Amino acid sequence: MGVYGIDLGTTNSGIAMIGPTGRPEVITGLSGAPTTPSVVLLTSATDHVVGEGARRQARLDPDNVCALVKRRIGDPEWRFVAHGQTWSAPAISALILKSLVSDAAFAGEQVQRAVITVPAYFGDEERRATIQAGTYTGIDVAGVLSEPIAAALSYGFSRLTDGLGDSTPDETVLVFDLGGGTFDATVIELADRRISVLAVDGDHQLGGADWDERIALHLSRVFCSENPDAEDPLDDSVGSQGLLIAAERAKHELTEAESTSVVVSHDGARSIITLTRTQLEDLTGGLLQRTIDLTRSCLAAARARGVERVDRVLLVGGSSRMPMVIRAIGDALQITPELADPDLAVARGAAIYGEKLEIERLVADDLRTRGRSTDPADVQESCRRVADAFGLPVAGVRRMLEISVDTVVSRGFGVLAVGRSDSVEATWLVHRNQTLPIRVRRSFGTMRADQERINLTVLEQTGHEATPRPEDAKVLIEGAITDIPPGYDAGSEVRVTFEMGFDGVLHVTAHHLNADIPLTLSAKTGATLSQSEVSRELEQVQRSRRRDR
Repeated sequence: MGVYGIDLGTTNSGIAMIGPTGRPEVITGLSGAPTTPSVVLLTSATDHVVGEGARRQARLDPDNVCALVKRRIGDPEWRFVAHGQTWSAPAISALILKSLVSDAAFAGEQVQRAVITVPAYFGDEERRATIQAGTYTGIDVAGVLSEPIAAALSYGFSRLTDGLGDSTPDETVLVFDLGGGTFDATVIELADRRISVLAVDGDHQLGGADWDERIALHLSRVFCSENPDAEDPLDDSVGSQGLLIAAERAKHELTEAESTSVVVSHDGARSIITLTRTQLEDLTGGLLQRTIDLTRSCLAAARARGVERVDRVLLVGGSSRMPMVIRAIGDALQITPELADPDLAVARGAAIYGEKLEIERLVADDLRTRGRSTDPADVQESCRRVADAFGLPVAGVRRMLEISVDTVVSRGFGVLAVGRSDSVEATWLVHRNQTLPIRVRRSFGTMRADQERINLTVLEQTGHEATPRPEDAKVLIEGAITDIPPGYDAGSEVRVTFEMGFDGVLHVTAHHLNADIPLTLSAKTGATLSQSEVSRELEQVQRSRRRDR
């Protein structure tokens, strides 16, 4: 029906659609693989390679290969430099998206609108930058969807759409999502045609790539001890890339085997290093413990909302396949976790959500065109018309329309204000794990009579606790109400409104009520580039041609 689902992953990405049977299907491209490595090789100022070909070249041309860009997606200062060109994280991400769109075109699908997934713990800047990447690609981004919700949609698709809710008990599900570069723990209630997110926690700088780095460091130490006259492979960009590739391969092999051999060749020396699963678990135990701690924090937040236990644990993300993860989660929660289509569930769930958005749009357009209301009879008639137009069962359209998805905000948001002690403090208007959508107002007063200017600084929570200390928060948006005429007393009311929809993107307005001067800060964040840079990068992305290797 025209809205695709895209899993823009840290290490691998994929695209899915709703197939003729009404079920989500992953689209395979030229390579025949269901996913594409999220790696970009910039071969020149105007040519690039995405995917497995770029990953293979990483060892030969490391300076022009960009990987793990998703970890940089919310950093407005980060740039990748190659062949005299600079690329922001949204621009590199757009090249990955273009590759997925091209693969879909090869399969006969024209991607114009899509839902793109993001980690649940992504903040406002990361979400906006993801939308920007889609815009660079020429995609109409119908929405950004948290990855655990997508995974839960994929897992619960049958019970949500097949009318089995009356006979299937409600479930509280923990989605443990350990991907290549990010980690999320999310508690979700799955009921008849309803998915409700109750709590989220996570770290978008923690993932399988960190396991690879620990393994690579170990291999480097062993190699150097066996070859004291050779250069450390980690001191050389080519050697470092080779070591990371070898580490990733060893990690994958140790998922099935108890031990593996890694050949490290560098600077004229060569070592064959045996690595066991036990050694891997010893080297990376601290990383795994971090995921367990974040999971416990998420469960504690869910308990504060009345959730005493979880019924099921779904493991999502390729890195969740590691036996150490499965064992640790089972031991910590006393529940046997389930691998829920870890590589493809997110893309499939995004396609389901895209289908829901499209059906909602079509039904709403039909009601509006015919001048009808949202009366059940009128809605049923519109469902029938949409179903007839697209060859769908009426019951399926109606059930998709009835699916409800509720989620929470992953960070707290507030403003800088003068507190009772006359010091500048962070005042929080939105709190982590608050249910979306959010619309909250708070009134403040001016500091003095005849105040000509009011500065507004919007903050985003960075740690797990929302403290009044400004240094514990990140400045997200700044603006000012200026040219306020004289004649207003100290304490004149300034009303600040925060609004956030399901996509988690924040919109802020401030209003000096007496002077009737509004301020809107809905489109400015640190992740947004200057208009000139946006234009340059848009042209750069459009000019860059993909070379298939």
